[in-house]
Amino acid sequence: MKNRVVVTGLGLVTPVGIGKEAFWDSLKSGKSGIGKITRFDATGYSAQIAAELKDFNPQDYIEKKEAKRMDKFTQYGVAAAKMALQDAGLDITEENAEDVGVIVASGIGGIETLEEQHKVLLEKGPNRVSPFLIPMMIINMAGGQISIATGAKGPNSTIVTACASSTHAIGDAFKLLQRGDAKVVISGGTEAAITPLGVAGFCALKALSTRNDEPERASRPFDLERDGFVMGEGACMVILETLDHALARGAHIYAEVVGYGLTGDAYHITAPDPGGLGAARSMKMAIADAGLEVADIDYINAHGTSTNMNDKFETIAIKSVFGDYAYKTNVSSTKSMTGHLLGAAGAVEFAAITLAVQDNIIPPTINYENPDPDCDLNYTPNEAKAIEVQAAISNSLGFGGHNATILVKKYKV
Repeated sequence: MKNRVVVTGLGLVTPVGIGKEAFWDSLKSGKSGIGKITRFDATGYSAQIAAELKDFNPQDYIEKKEAKRMDKFTQYGVAAAKMALQDAGLDITEENAEDVGVIVASGIGGIETLEEQHKVLLEKGPNRVSPFLIPMMIINMAGGQISIATGAKGPNSTIVTACASSTHAIGDAFKLLQRGDAKVVISGGTEAAITPLGVAGFCALKALSTRNDEPERASRPFDLERDGFVMGEGACMVILETLDHALARGAHIYAEVVGYGLTGDAYHITAPDPGGLGAARSMKMAIADAGLEVADIDYINAHGTSTNMNDKFETIAIKSVFGDYAYKTNVSSTKSMTGHLLGAAGAVEFAAITLAVQDNIIPPTINYENPDPDCDLNYTPNEAKAIEVQAAISNSLGFGGHNATILVKKYKV
């Protein structure tokens, strides 16, 4: 018998709000978190806009000395983890520490630290490079610091699969709990790549929107005039528990995690399979894992990056899996508001489907103004929709051909 797994805590540090309530209120109201880049002078960049994190003070969550020894992506992750534990009403003690795991993700890690210390190397020489360069830069340090900050001593690992990273992390945490290797897992993703080199790299790929004069209208998934994604930053951590553990401590249960799919395109380093085959197999795997049918799925939070190829091919994938029902179910891309948080995107969107299932509200795809004949599904245009949401899935598709799908449904005894 597999353990049932439920969601009991949500911690969010996002461009549309810090904390679960601010995040969810923004999504429901269609608020954009995108603006001009303020983190550095973006003059000369083809893309000069991003979804930056606002009003975040690491010292609200981390002692000042420790915060200085963390890259921003780690600060965001630790803050989100502490929020999630508080939301779950869960205290980690010496008695239960070994039952609590940490499985988190990032796509890029400490790129700001790397850039800063490379400049030190060039200008001042190798003897001036910080001894904290490596432990601040390496991607697994978010998981390591979350463990240190919370006391969690259970299974601990880090997932790196580009933009699918945190969906894989949550899916792996779900499976770990199903098989009984832990009772609780802190899981999610974190990213802080809005840096001169990070933005320049994506500009060079011609992946970013250049609608610099209209930042809030730049991320427009599935719209005919979409011209690229908008980089975002932040973190989302969730608390997953075995149902027995959650019930024993009287925890609030948001939703039940029931399905996970993961596949590879084996096609191209950045482009998705033009038939959407890998994404389709991932969705099929998650639905089968949950023991559900396509007609049971009320909401699909699409990867929906606002790039020409992704949105077209993901639409093809949805239609190939759902058939005629693809036109009846509800789809949206919350990246239209949050921007694309890269390795943290899947976790943020997991929170969105979890809250959609709990509150029976589907967040919209904003900036959907010009229908694309190649993208002809119901993308919940511009306004949230209140309907009964029994089950929802979230897709994440990453460079390298990594695909992941997670499925949640209403918790029922």
